[in-house]
Amino acid sequence: MREADANGCRQEVGHIGPPLQIQRLDSDKPACECGVFGIWGSRQAAEFTYFGLYSLQHRGQESAGIATSDGTSIHLRKGMGEIADVFPDRKHLKDLDGNAAIGHNRYSTTGSSTAANAQPLLMKFKYRELAAAHNGNITNAGELKTYLESGGAIFQTSSDSELVLHLYARSQKRNVVSRLAEALGKVEGAYCFLFLTSDELIAARDPNGFRPLALGKRNGSWVVASETCAFDIIGAKYVRDVEPGEIVAISKKGLRSVRIPATGKHSFCIFEYVYFARPDSMIFEESVDKVRRRLGRQLAIEQPTDADIVISVPDSSNTAALGYAEQSGLTLEVGLIRNHYVGRTFILPDQGMRDLDVKIKFNPVRGVLKDKRVVIVDDSIVRGTTARKLVRMIRDTGAREVHFRVASPPIISPCFYGIDMPTKRELIASTRTVAAIKRYLGVDSLGYLSLEGMLTLSKHPKESFCTACFSGKYPTRINRRSGKLTLG
Repeated sequence: MREADANGCRQEVGHIGPPLQIQRLDSDKPACECGVFGIWGSRQAAEFTYFGLYSLQHRGQESAGIATSDGTSIHLRKGMGEIADVFPDRKHLKDLDGNAAIGHNRYSTTGSSTAANAQPLLMKFKYRELAAAHNGNITNAGELKTYLESGGAIFQTSSDSELVLHLYARSQKRNVVSRLAEALGKVEGAYCFLFLTSDELIAARDPNGFRPLALGKRNGSWVVASETCAFDIIGAKYVRDVEPGEIVAISKKGLRSVRIPATGKHSFCIFEYVYFARPDSMIFEESVDKVRRRLGRQLAIEQPTDADIVISVPDSSNTAALGYAEQSGLTLEVGLIRNHYVGRTFILPDQGMRDLDVKIKFNPVRGVLKDKRVVIVDDSIVRGTTARKLVRMIRDTGAREVHFRVASPPIISPCFYGIDMPTKRELIASTRTVAAIKRYLGVDSLGYLSLEGMLTLSKHPKESFCTACFSGKYPTRINRRSGKLTLG
């Protein structure tokens, strides 16, 4: 059994002897994105959802689950771990009858890695059964929980997703969609929800549109997913996005759309383009690969340097590094090899084995780096600890110069819309200048992409994006007491 400490490490409980410190390999990158997938009208609903969640595994590895409807009842299987851990063989899929399904991949947060928080959530009301899967973060969760508990609500999880189910149960509206619309109208922040009843699949996206949600078709079946890469694996075709503030209800009667009354502008998460989404996906109606490549090109224009080669920090910065190399005319090389066969955590080494947390994930290609002036391109710098160790490792291989380029602006503020970032004081750029970060990393030069440059690279107006992590300006009211509940 594992318990998390305040630093995001875990201790083995029940271990004989001194506790083993368990380190997360991704502790220096933003976390806590989730992935949702749904399908209506397929005899292979559970199987297609399983493969869809495989494609969305990068959005969450803590827990996974699938709920299906056979027209009468909802069947559910969920558990801790990745989709292959929860469904180790086909017999578990065979138990999930029905032609409609929703699925969920969840990313862990410190202290919230429990089976109770695995999704989809399944509740039984006086109306009917309702399963729910959520990607996002409800920013007024603290207020809503206090309100609901004062009225007698008893929570089964510590997830903010459950709030919507309690609000739904209190609604006096006549049908499921109307009750959900009323419930979601009381919610603030970021959400992409998939709901499943015995005879309906419902998708909902918050009015700001923080997180992506795409609608597609496979033959006569409707499909909904966080990213379009989940469509590709099952042969579905992208139709359009679920629009911000839209509820899409799919049943035997077809597809119908309902709007959530709201005011305000769109606030698409720019960090989806920078880091989270797969480059082979389309989100916010644009190819991630094309936008990410533009980020690299613009970075080369704004932050050029004399060097011999460009390398990426695999895998999330591969495309940006390609754009940087194309624009600068430098050779793109494979200078770091990423180990894809390690788990998300490992036992911390003793002090005599410094930097093993980076070496277990990355290994330098000495023949590529030795005696070269190297440009490292990364998508972002959060705490800076991993970047510093990478620089030291590359210098140890004999690199003559090391220049660091970042395909996004400095991160100065945490996110409250579904990304688990460190606190403000832990963000290196919130307390240090670029010159000070350069000295900390130990590089010959350091350059970030400008905020203005980043916002010119999409077809959407720059006002359409949330840039709170880079600018500190939040597009909605933030109630920091919502931290009492974990992210969806």
